[in-house]
Amino acid sequence: MTDRPLLHGYFRSSASYRVRIALNLKGIAYDDVFHHLRLREHKTAEYLALNPQGLVPGLEVQGGVLTQSLAICDYLDELVPEPPLLPADLLERAQVRAFALAIACEIHPLQNLATLDRLRGLGATDEQVTRWAGDVIGEGLGACARLIEDRRGPFCFGDCVTLADLCLVPQLANARRFGVPLDQPRLTEIEANCMGLPAFQRARPENQPDAE
Repeated sequence: MTDRPLLHGYFRSSASYRVRIALNLKGIAYDDVFHHLRLREHKTAEYLALNPQGLVPGLEVQGGVLTQSLAICDYLDELVPEPPLLPADLLERAQVRAFALAIACEIHPLQNLATLDRLRGLGATDEQVTRWAGDVIGEGLGACARLIEDRRGPFCFGDCVTLADLCLVPQLANARRFGVPLDQPRLTEIEANCMGLPAFQRARPENQPDAE
């Protein structure tokens, strides 16, 4: 590979979206390798050799392949420390991570393509599957709003973008795809502030070369 990282992703993947934002914020130029999830291009033998989980994103860097979006973001944060994705305060770092994990580990896995396909395989109708995803997202975002209800500033944890914002914005995009009412004004206000930044704008799914 070249000196530039290779990002294996898909325009609609919210986990890939997180990593695109991180790369943009850090000013790291990268090249894309696209895998159409509905065509199961992430399950080819070639890609499974890189990432045995068969998930996107994967990030090829000098020396190896990184998987799992939050682990990739941690790597990028240590590789290029400015701007930091985590606050300096120890307690706040844990709180930012908790917010990010609430989305990445609690909401996202229950509404991703693999889970929804399993529900269909068990006999759920498309209407039931959509309702499942919507309920998961709605309940999860409600909890996220309560986690930061006492916070002030343009972003989730104050005046600076953190890992929490990198997870929130893609999840709100997913919410709209599933027709989930966004009745948490604090979350949509944060999203609007993030979208005022070029790093978030460039990372939007509709701005990717593989967008449909």
